This record gives sequence, structure tokens and C-alpha cells, in this order.
Amino acid sequence: MNRRDFIYQTNLLSAGIFLAPITSLVNNKTNPTILLVSGWQDVNIGDIAHTPGLLHILETYIPKATIILWKRSRGEEVKKLLNKNFPNVTIVYGGVNQEKDVENPEIMEAFKKADLMIHGSGPSLVGGDNLASWIKHTNKPFGVFGTTLENPSKYHQDILQKASFIYTRETKSIEHLKKAGISGEHIQFAPDATFFMNIRDDKKGFAFLEANGLTDKKFICVVPRLRYTPYHKFNANNNGWSAEKIKQVEETNEKYKEIDHAKLRDAMIAWVRETGNKVLICPEMTYEVDIMDELLIHPLPKDVKPFIVKRGYWLPEEAASIYSKAHTILSFECHSPIIAAANGTPCFYLRQPEDTIKGQMYYDLGFNDWVFEMDQTTGKQITERLREVWKDYGKAKLKLKTRMDNVTSIYKNTAVIINEILDKKG
Repeated sequence: MNRRDFIYQTNLLSAGIFLAPITSLVNNKTNPTILLVSGWQDVNIGDIAHTPGLLHILETYIPKATIILWKRSRGEEVKKLLNKNFPNVTIVYGGVNQEKDVENPEIMEAFKKADLMIHGSGPSLVGGDNLASWIKHTNKPFGVFGTTLENPSKYHQDILQKASFIYTRETKSIEHLKKAGISGEHIQFAPDATFFMNIRDDKKGFAFLEANGLTDKKFICVVPRLRYTPYHKFNANNNGWSAEKIKQVEETNEKYKEIDHAKLRDAMIAWVRETGNKVLICPEMTYEVDIMDELLIHPLPKDVKPFIVKRGYWLPEEAASIYSKAHTILSFECHSPIIAAANGTPCFYLRQPEDTIKGQMYYDLGFNDWVFEMDQTTGKQITERLREVWKDYGKAKLKLKTRMDNVTSIYKNTAVIINEILDKKG
């Protein structure tokens, strides 16, 4: 058995093994209530997509549950998106103070109603304070779903030690937890919930395609990214970064921005010249709209530029609609390929080493052929792999379906554990 097959079989079987330790935590509940903390920021369609992805997992595999979403970010557009697509989900807001008390009485009411709290997918235990407040004010279980837990702080370790289940976003996080002394059968791999996002805005998305002459499966999408997201440029107080940190971020970005994007341009040029089809340049984060011209358009040969279309910042439901019609997605960002995969479109992740350990989940799911480690990759290699996909698109689509069937199986199995917590008779 090769490594990839072993990973598949391990993922499919693991949840069934892990049921025993946590089945006695909650008395039987016919219509349980789950409090979900998620929604970390609204300047990134990947961060937005975590929430509808996990809501769809819960509504699919725990259909009797009432869901209350404790949303961290407060963007009105995203709230409207969630209300439209999940009308039965109540959304509440409110911070947690230093004493781990909540500021909004609605949160305390949610604590009383909820039988279980879940921390949604993210780059770390972003909602650690939310969980700490739950721990302080209830004696009810909680878990973590599809989250990267790289080098957790002592504060986060103390919280995680009390979790009823921990689903890490990639297997490397399990290694980090073990180093921190956190292990057990309740810990397993479950990829980012964005893989299960099912919301789309076909009306808006398809109108954009028609207006720009983008035909079904006759265009690729490319997503730029700097090595470090320049949060200091659009978050208050320079994102809390020191002058030294800002200098390091800007110098690293300046050093690699042309090196990285020249490799992506190689694939764009080959696609246009060999297929005669278009390229859509689109963002995953707001700041990327401002770097499209410099890094991906201005340096292109004159014969290629007429085939290039640009897209401003959007919400994930429109991105999903457009990705569903694209031939292939090539992205330096981690989540656009996931949104594409969820909509049946082949996808390449151009992984920069600064982009945390989250990219390991692509290997965990068997997407090895479509991940490119940028410091070890040439533009020619990306181009050759893209050419393989367009030469035998059926094979690529079948490969993607196999991988996504595996993702679905993992989610089904992790939901079994959650259901066991909620349904077990005391």
C-alpha cells in the first residue's frame, strides 16, 4: 500500500475508532443546540468561507440541531450572505473581557441553550477567549473543527486539554499537539471546512462571465499573493507589528514578488498561446487587487495581454460560481483552490513557505500533483502540469472527484462523533 492510499484508508477509518472516550458527555437531546464560534475576518474570502462550509457540514450531518453562530467579524455584507443562505441560523456578536466574561447578554443566553460549542476552522485557536468563557460559565463539552494548531501557546494548550474533540486542519498540527503533551483518540485530521462550502451566486457570477467573454471551461483563474499579507497597511495600529516586523515583511515581499509571479506568468502565457483561451486574474484578499497589474499584467507579452480579464474583490459565493465554470485555478492563496475543488474544478496551490503549515492538508488529501512548493518549483514545471490537465481533462476531473469523495467521508465520520456526544443517553 502506498502512502497516499494509507492516508485515505486511515482517514476513513479513524473516526470509528475514536467514539469510545467521549460518548457519555451529554444527556440525550432530541433537538440539540450547537454554538459555533467562527468568522474571523471579512477581508479574505477564505476566512469568510470557513463559516458557511462548517454550517453546511452541521446542517447536512446533524440536521436536527439548532445552530447559533457567535460571529467574530462584524461585516454587514457577510452577515447578509449568511442570513440569505442559512436563514435558520441565529447570529450573535459580542466580545470577551479579561475575566473571560461576555459583554453581550445574548451570549450568556446562548451558553444556556447550547449543548455543545464548536470552534470553527481557522489559522489557530483564534476563538480561544470565546472557548475560555464557555469553560468558565458552563460545564458542557466543546470541540475544535478543522483548525491549524501550530505551536499552541500555554494559554491555548490549557484550553485544548479540556476539549472533547480536536479536528486539526492538517496532520502536522497533530504532531505539534503531541509535542505540547496533548494526545488521545479524540484528536484526528479533518480538513478546512471550506471544502464543504456549497453557497453560490450564479446570477451575479455568470453575468460577469458573459460581460467579459469568459466561456465555460475556456478560461483559467489565477490568484496572486505576496509572501506575507501586509496587514500593517489595512489594520489599525499597524496590526500591532513592530517597526522591525514591518521591515522584515516588506523586504521579504519585495525580494520574492517578481520571482514568484514570473513562474505563474509562464503558465498564463502558455495557456493563452497554446489554447487561445482567456485568463481571469482574481483576488482572495482585498489587497491583491492592487498588485495584479504590477505582477501579472504589465510584464506580459503584447500578444497575451488582450486575453487577460481582471476581477475586483468579491464574496465567496460569487467566486464559487465563477470557479465552477473555470477550467483550472492556479493560486498562491490556500483557499481559492479549495473553493474550486468544492465546485468540481481542478486546482493548483502554489505554496509559499511563509504561508504556515496549513498547506499540509493538500498532501494529507492526496493532492500532491497539484501542489507546488515555490522555492523548489520552476515556471516550466507549473506549465507542464497545467498542460497535462488540459490535454486530459477527464483524468484530472476524475482525480479531483476521488479526492473530494474522501473529504466527504472524513466529514461524515467526524460528524458521527459529534452526534454521539449530542445523542448519548446519560
